Parts: sequence; structure tokens; C-alpha cells
Amino acid sequence: MDDFVICLTLFSEEKTEKATPKRRREAREKGQVAKSREVVSAILLLLMFWCIKVLSGYIYDRLTYIVSKFLTIFADVDNLYKPGDMQHMFIQCIWSFMSIVLPILLIALFASILANYLQVGFIFSFKPLTPNFNKLNPIEGLKRIFSKNSLVELFKATFKILLIGYFIYDFIRDNYMMIANIMHMELSTSVTFVGNAIITIGIRSAIVLLVLAVFDYGYQLWEYEKNLRMSKQEVKEEYKQVEGNPQIKSKIREKQRQLSLRRMMAEVPKADVIITNPTHYAVAIKYDADVSDAPIVIAKGKDLIAHRIKDKARESDVPIIENKPLAQALYNTTDIGQQIPVEMYQAVAELLAFVYSLKNK
Repeated sequence: MDDFVICLTLFSEEKTEKATPKRRREAREKGQVAKSREVVSAILLLLMFWCIKVLSGYIYDRLTYIVSKFLTIFADVDNLYKPGDMQHMFIQCIWSFMSIVLPILLIALFASILANYLQVGFIFSFKPLTPNFNKLNPIEGLKRIFSKNSLVELFKATFKILLIGYFIYDFIRDNYMMIANIMHMELSTSVTFVGNAIITIGIRSAIVLLVLAVFDYGYQLWEYEKNLRMSKQEVKEEYKQVEGNPQIKSKIREKQRQLSLRRMMAEVPKADVIITNPTHYAVAIKYDADVSDAPIVIAKGKDLIAHRIKDKARESDVPIIENKPLAQALYNTTDIGQQIPVEMYQAVAELLAFVYSLKNK
């Protein structure tokens, strides 16, 4: 029997339920989102190599300018001893180098922001930066090293290395004659050939890595959903936190009903007349010309509450008049604190006139 109870307990703790909106919101606030680093890397590489290809002519001119400046200044021995000329030359070279690097860096920044935004949208959280001392635990570190995620990352890294290696091999195989004669080419030709080779290999690799990144994002999304799953008990506990404990809410509603009933019963002695069914309904009517244009229902009840209203009325010498259709109609159509409907003016006025005649009003 004990084994059966343990099995049921373990079964109830299995995370089989989809994450609730509250669970997802809390995970997002902690920076826990479905994101693939491969998407960022692939888009970054693709845009950077595309940028280098588009700006290749400009980059070549800038590099030629920097090299020529260095060769010119060192060719003139007299200028080596002029600090002003050397400083001016170095500033020009630095600005030329920055004009090459800056567009590529801006493209890289844009690619990183774009890749992250496409995956998770806008999110800002400092919680991932909070120190987690559990990561310093060597046992937990070994678990992470030999975990399923580590094996997946190892597979992806191996695949990327083999992929890039294949593209390099394919390029060398198709251009081995050019590579063999590269030392005999003119400088401009050899530089152009090497640059085109790097760009071609880079763009091909980035495109294939982008395809791989799509599958990796799907895996990360699946892994994220699996980690967010909740057990049935967790769903129940969260529901209690969000909606409130049903027992507590029931007690609160009961308390509110009791307070409302007390307030209503306190108004019964102020009534001009109690109209009854006589056993099922009781409606207390009050008319004050200085307050309203028509009589107001100040209390009403059914069955047990109707009996309490009549008992309270007898204690306070409030007249009780039996009128079955009128009592039922007032109970069903008029809430406490509302004026009676126009179509009931005549019937209620006759009752009030009778009551006032009894009191010599």
C-alpha cells in the first residue's frame, strides 16, 4: 500500500502540464526565454561578410592608402626624425583604419540586436546578472559538463568545424592551380583572390549555419517549453495564489452576505410597510417625499430571510400587509435601494394610503 502511495505521489509530481501565463511571465522577467545563439552567430556572420563584400573596393583603397603612407614615411629617412610629421601620419592611418572597421562594427551591432529581437522581442532584466553561487559547486559543474545540453553543443560545434572545413577543401580543390601560382601573381591580384576566397567561404558557411540555426531554434524552443512544464499540483497552487483559495473566498463571501443582511435588517424598522406573500416573500417599502419621488425598497427576502424581516417588523410595530402578486413582483423586479417600477405606483400607493390612515397620517 505504501508503495502504491509513493507511486501516486511521484506521478502527481510529473511535469505534464503546459506552463501557465503567470509562469511564462515570471520566466521572462528572469530573462529565461527561448533563444538560439546559433541564430545570432549565423545572422552576424552573414551580414558582416556581405558588408565586407559590398565595401571591398573601399576597404582595398583604404588599406592601400595606409600601406603607402607607411612606406612613404619610412622611405624618407629625414622624416623619421620629425615628430610632427610622424604624428600626423599616424593620425591619418588611424582614421583610415577606423573608417574601415567602423561600418563593419556597426553592421555587427545591428545584426546582434536584430537576431535577438526576432527571437525574444524586447526584454530588459538584470536578474541574469545576479550572482548564482550554485554554479561554483563542482558537482553541479560536472553535471552540466556531462548533461544533454553539453552533448548537443558539442555536436553543433563539431558540425560547424566539419562544415567550414568542407567549404575550405572544396574551394582549394576548385582553385588549386590559382593557389599554387599565387606567389607569382601581382600583389593586387593575389590580394583580390585571397579576399574573394575568404568572402565566398564565409558567405557559404553563414548561409548553411543559418539553416542549422533554424533547427537549433526549434530545439531550444522545445527544450524551453519542456523546462517550463508544471505538475498538476503546481498548477493548483498557482491557481490558489492568483484566484485565491476557494475556501477562503467562500468564507469571505459568506461574511459579506452576513454584513449585508445585518445592514438590511437594521433598515427594516424604518419601513412604512412590509408587503408579504405571506410565507415566501417579504419586501420592506419606505416613502419619503423629501428624499425621492417614489417609494424605495429598503429590504427584501425570501423564505427564511422573509420570516426574519417579518419578525423584525413585528418588534418595531411596522405594518405587515399580505399581497401575493405585488410582493412577488417587487421582489423579482426591484433591488434594495431602488425605487419601485412605475407600473406598481398605483398598487403601492393604495397600500401606503391604507397604512397612513391607520397611523392617522
